[in-house]
Amino acid sequence: MRVAGVARQAGSVLVTLVGLLALTFFMGRMLPTDPVIAIIGQTADQAAYDMVRHRLGLDQPLYVQFALYARDMLTGDFGNALFTGHRVADDLRRAFPATLELASLAILIGVGLGVPFGVLAAVYRGTVFDHVIRIVGLVGYSSPTFWLGLMGLIVFYATLGVVGGPGRLDVAFLDSVEPHTGLLLIDALWDGDTDAFWNAVSHIVLPAAILGYGSMAYISRMTRSFMLEQLAQEYIVAARVKGMSRWAVIRRHAFRNILVQLVTVVALAYAFLLEGAVLTETVFAWPGFGRYLTAGLLAGDMNAVLACVLIVGVIFIGLNLVTDRLYRVLDPRTR
Repeated sequence: MRVAGVARQAGSVLVTLVGLLALTFFMGRMLPTDPVIAIIGQTADQAAYDMVRHRLGLDQPLYVQFALYARDMLTGDFGNALFTGHRVADDLRRAFPATLELASLAILIGVGLGVPFGVLAAVYRGTVFDHVIRIVGLVGYSSPTFWLGLMGLIVFYATLGVVGGPGRLDVAFLDSVEPHTGLLLIDALWDGDTDAFWNAVSHIVLPAAILGYGSMAYISRMTRSFMLEQLAQEYIVAARVKGMSRWAVIRRHAFRNILVQLVTVVALAYAFLLEGAVLTETVFAWPGFGRYLTAGLLAGDMNAVLACVLIVGVIFIGLNLVTDRLYRVLDPRTR
């Protein structure tokens, strides 16, 4: 039975990936931009146009083009980015770790604050503490990210000088860290360069805090809702009648029963952060995935855009697989 379940899941993932490849391929063909013109320019003659079109395989039938596209994508060949002049795969190897580092720190902040705040708001429902948490969450959930970023730079960087400015490092440290993983904090520690490490921390702390604030607002709100639903159940009253303390009931029963729902919420929040916090990366000049995707869209570079779309889909598929496995660990009824 376990082998059959794994086979079904693998088949589902394969079908999803093929569908995703087909979707990105036909999106690229339906867009009004001409990749040949983007390469050779408007002033090239017809002979040059036909030569480049043939070299790109655009004179082939659609099914042949799709087969070539799928082959290239599955082997990691995303073509060349017109607006950078580099291979898209190389650009993504530089851009995605920056977003991964930023998103991971932001989700740690969001979960570390959002979950306990949500639990406490539910336990002390209707109190001043509950109202404060809800107002703080509402502000974080509804405030424009770019505005928070600009205000943060004005206050904490330009005025107080307690954090680093835009970018991942100061200019003096740009070439001092060897890119082992692309994650600056890890690479700086790998090299034993504590100065570069703390400089990287000073640059990442503000954008991570702003993204983490938004995630915290969403996670705390959902946690509060899940906890209120559990605290209203009869088994909570029965556990209290049996003599269990209030916090023992919350910890052992109520909170444990919302873990599956929380995993879904956290996974979705993390996926959207990894998709690319475009406005935050733009405000902080963060050379990440979202900023790269935006630049590709503005330049009409379909190689870069379609590769990014494909990676976003793979991120969501991967996190869905991880959450599915966590469901089985946290709730034996789902096995």
